[in-house]
Amino acid sequence: MGSVVAQPIETTRSTTGNAILLAVKLDVTSRADAEAAVRAAVDRFGRIDVLVNNAASFYAGYFEELTPEQMERQLAASLIGPMNVTRAVLPVMRKQRSGRIISISSSAGLSGFEFGTAYAASKFGLEGFMDSLHAEVAPFGITTTIVNPGFFRTELLTEQSTNYAEPSIQDYDERRAKMLEFWKAQNGNQSGDPAKLARALIAIASQELPSRRFIAGADAIGTAQQRVADLKAQIETFRGLSTSLAFDEGKGS
Repeated sequence: MGSVVAQPIETTRSTTGNAILLAVKLDVTSRADAEAAVRAAVDRFGRIDVLVNNAASFYAGYFEELTPEQMERQLAASLIGPMNVTRAVLPVMRKQRSGRIISISSSAGLSGFEFGTAYAASKFGLEGFMDSLHAEVAPFGITTTIVNPGFFRTELLTEQSTNYAEPSIQDYDERRAKMLEFWKAQNGNQSGDPAKLARALIAIASQELPSRRFIAGADAIGTAQQRVADLKAQIETFRGLSTSLAFDEGKGS
């Protein structure tokens, strides 16, 4: 079961032609939609084996120029939305004592980036949610997998899916122009093939014990490796200070 908002349901139905596929209306920010979609899937197929949380939007811009409403909409689509759908699916999977929950994060869930405060915040939140949920549902035979894709040629950077902050602070003018040029140039030129990623996710979902994380794409691997290196360096820089912070037990004041 995937959460799809990128194209109208009529388009989804007309392009599939698959007798075993059920297309339903699902706005992931609506708990009622999520619950109705789950009921429809169970009524049709009797069970739900895999949930893929993949609905997304991109609110791009400098934090000071993004409105609070834009921040909330980003969190609603990329964090609260997956929570809504997962909450609706979990009773079904618990009853089955089995299930796979795959959540599409991003390399932005590993490392934040300039012009991406809203997006990275939503993805870091999604990862914390999935990491914590794993321990809660594993006893029921339910697994969770976080997927960190790099740049894949999806609809995320199209005009329909990307929302840019309105310029409002002169201090950001020069850098904003460069950021806008960069992001608009990425649309349609991403190196990752989403069809190959979809096949990889099918393979992961079919594993007896799926990996808890899948770094997808050479660029995402580079981001992950740099993040690991940065963390190691920061640990070593402050190791002495960090390990000196316990109470001095047995010593007088």
